[in-house]
Amino acid sequence: MFVITTRNFPPDVGGMQFLMFGIAKNLVRHGPVQVFADDFKNSNDFDNSLDFAVKRIKGIKFLAKYRKVSQIQNFVSSKNNPRAIISDHWKSIEKLPLNFCNKQKILCLIHGKEINHPIGSPIHTRMISSLNKSFKIIANSNFTKNLAIEKKIASNKIEVINPGIDLNHSIHESDLKNAKKIIKNNSPIIVTIARLEPRKSIDKVLLSIKNLKSKYESLKYIILGDGDEYKNLNKIVSNLKLNDTVDFIQDASQGLKNAILKSSNIFVMPSIQQGRSVEGFGIVFLEAAKYGVPSIGGIKGGAADIIKNGETGLLCDGEQQSEIYNALLKMLDCDKYIEMGKSAEIYSKEFSWENQIKKIINLINERK
Repeated sequence: MFVITTRNFPPDVGGMQFLMFGIAKNLVRHGPVQVFADDFKNSNDFDNSLDFAVKRIKGIKFLAKYRKVSQIQNFVSSKNNPRAIISDHWKSIEKLPLNFCNKQKILCLIHGKEINHPIGSPIHTRMISSLNKSFKIIANSNFTKNLAIEKKIASNKIEVINPGIDLNHSIHESDLKNAKKIIKNNSPIIVTIARLEPRKSIDKVLLSIKNLKSKYESLKYIILGDGDEYKNLNKIVSNLKLNDTVDFIQDASQGLKNAILKSSNIFVMPSIQQGRSVEGFGIVFLEAAKYGVPSIGGIKGGAADIIKNGETGLLCDGEQQSEIYNALLKMLDCDKYIEMGKSAEIYSKEFSWENQIKKIINLINERK
């Protein structure tokens, strides 16, 4: 039996939700799974379709976190000791009593920005105290591991296990048709899938697209996502007279996202570090690679764990518009994205959920 406690779980959407669902779905091959998750609208229908149990914790967040702790303790005491309790965030184990945690194998995931707090600050002290309850700490990238060590998190507990991906390539025919309607006869196709926020550097990608238009008249840039930066990016598109070149799609289904990604030539998300906010991994780079699409990512953050610079994609400084432009130009020149895409697809197989779950199981099997 495995227990998962998480604040992030489908049908809510996002990278963390995708990750925790992947862990739960693939742990089932190794034993029963019980998930304790925050409530979300329409979750009943979603949960009923799963082959593992999900307990939703309802109510206002402040009270729900105590209710979740109580239910986890009751569940563990009635079911004897689970093989492990896996947590999505240090806050998900913060309220679990220390004497309870000492009797369990608790694996806590760390991702990047949620541990990037000033040393000695109240929230940093809370974080350290919470993570000290864990048996092992799973960093999503080497970047996150190094950041954790810098933030005085116990280095002897930290193991790097990158998120996994489902290597199934099947996409519904209707989604492929809809993607084709969006793309039309344009080429090359450049895509970004992200929450629209300043640290994604999409504004600088747009400036690069403007410069590329003189050489690639039929170029199409598709931005899938929503966020606080949406209005600003729309304004930039209008000012640059790129309305016929750039498409924003805010509410695309996962199927349509996959279809557009599969039909594209380059994925670009040259993230930067903005204050404490940083891209710890970027699972969407793996999703692109799975479909044979190379990526351009930022040098800051965990993209280097996924992108082999010059082989499966390119890394650049997302602060510098010229570097983004040169990376796009290099990839488009002589269709180098085709060769890089083939290498990316091969490399993506190393990140299969089958491989990544085995690494988690190996951690669980270690002696405490």
